[in-house]
Amino acid sequence: MNGAGAEAAQTGGMLLTGAFMLGAALIFVTLFRKLGLGATLGYIVGGAMIGPQALRLVGDPEAVMRVSEIGIAFLLFLVGLELHPSRLWRLRKDIFGLGLIQVVLCGLVLSALIYVGLDFSIQASLALGLPLGLSSTAQVLPMLRSSGQFNTRRGERAFSVLLFQDLSIVPMITIIAAMSRAPVDPDQPSGAMLALYTVAAIVGLVLAGRFILNPLFRLVGRLGERELFVVAGLFAVIASASLMHTLHLSVALGAFVAGVVLAESPYRHELESDVEPFRSILLGMFFLSVGMLLDLTAIASDPLFVMGAAAALILVKALLITGLARMFGVRMGRAIWLGLLLSQAGEFGFVLFVQASAARLIAPEVASLFSAIVTVSMIATPFLMRLTEWVLERMPEPEAGHQGPEFSPETNAIVVGYGRFGQTVAQMLMAKRIPVTIVDRDSEQIEVSEGFGTKVYYGDGTRIDLLRTAGAETAEAILFCHDDRDLTREKLEAILEAFPQAQVLVRAYDRRHVMALDGLDVALIQRELFESAVLMGREALLKLGIARREADRVETAYRQRDSERLERQSATGDLRAARDRMFGVDSPLPDEQSRDPA
Repeated sequence: MNGAGAEAAQTGGMLLTGAFMLGAALIFVTLFRKLGLGATLGYIVGGAMIGPQALRLVGDPEAVMRVSEIGIAFLLFLVGLELHPSRLWRLRKDIFGLGLIQVVLCGLVLSALIYVGLDFSIQASLALGLPLGLSSTAQVLPMLRSSGQFNTRRGERAFSVLLFQDLSIVPMITIIAAMSRAPVDPDQPSGAMLALYTVAAIVGLVLAGRFILNPLFRLVGRLGERELFVVAGLFAVIASASLMHTLHLSVALGAFVAGVVLAESPYRHELESDVEPFRSILLGMFFLSVGMLLDLTAIASDPLFVMGAAAALILVKALLITGLARMFGVRMGRAIWLGLLLSQAGEFGFVLFVQASAARLIAPEVASLFSAIVTVSMIATPFLMRLTEWVLERMPEPEAGHQGPEFSPETNAIVVGYGRFGQTVAQMLMAKRIPVTIVDRDSEQIEVSEGFGTKVYYGDGTRIDLLRTAGAETAEAILFCHDDRDLTREKLEAILEAFPQAQVLVRAYDRRHVMALDGLDVALIQRELFESAVLMGREALLKLGIARREADRVETAYRQRDSERLERQSATGDLRAARDRMFGVDSPLPDEQSRDPA
């Protein structure tokens, strides 16, 4: 076959591989979503079906994984965009306290169990046990984000542990290299050099973000070209990941640092919307490749060992992490939740097992067997998530001294969230003697409110069982006034179905939150800053000498155009839809036409 023919055949093979992978994803993710088992499990099972050990429709899963691992980098980049440096500093105790102890304790305990139970050498036990102490960032973070728990205190704690786990990859590679029985590779940097590279790379990325990326995005923002935003966002992720890969460091860590650097950029939301589709696709491809690499032969040869080892791994990690969380002052229900959430092994185990095999610490078949154990533990994660929700529902744990809504009298309205927004809403209702039950989960806010004579009950007002306890089955109105995005579309649909007689009014965080809730049968969705911003804009016009009649006309026109934009954005899912309806320096409101004299 000549060169052109070989190239054509290679292109055809790539297209066919892509078609098989996307088809498997479409079929199995849809099926598993319908069954309520989650997308991740669907991807893994789909990958196993088309992989080299089942239907053999895809022949090189390692190459697919190498490409799709960039999906983890995109995920960490998006997480970084949500974390201001000040917020990271606030989490330092969880990152370098709970995270450090979790990695060391879980790694050493699992290594000891492998050494005692499987009769491996100390070096082999460490090479297997330390990676098993890590959890799956690629699974846990999307779950936290999609469920709206990422910005909660328990979500931040889980993220802090995962972040330290990513940081620990370099020390683990160093430990494996130090124990290596293979000839020294002169091309591989030493452990000290890796640590130095890590610090230098992080400092370099911070400086590059401040002096290159931020000015670049300001320039792209002024040009207003969406394609350039997409290109710039992809450049930020790929360039940071490429730098870290070149230095033999964590690709995901580099992308995360780039995201944190851009977290204070005014174009953060544009970046999120532009990068998110690539993250979703590549992360899906990553889990497909995990399924393709699943060694079905190893499982079939000793299924009891693989399943038992995966179950033991989950049990040991869950117990250890739960105990550590309790030591750090976490209440029992949340501690169990954290333990179950992080109890699986993670994707970095595949990488470290390969390193250990190359270092001649473990045999290739042992690496394959333990990779199967990692995969089985990841498959169990969706079921563990259901278990965590069951635990939280039965262990609401109100703070000492705070009553739950089971002590509330029967009222006409339930107000969820008693911050600056909920206080105004509740007081306006009470001004007309309308009985109100107020629910909040912030202990400090409850204490402050009681100091003003207002009774606030403790609990998570987005849970159906708690709303039912508060009297939602007979309430005329349920008003969600809390200031985060915990109230997802799925939760709100369930609440509407459970309490159809109640008028439901929702405080939305921003335009994206409104778009996510569009089409639901709610009485009102109110953006939290919209009315106050419109009022201030109108008053500014008056203070600048604009006539009151003209200020009224501007307000009316803005409200109408904003409503049109939001309707179009919700219909298309595109935040840039109907941009022509925005006012700008070059697109002001046309002057009012003068009327002909009578």
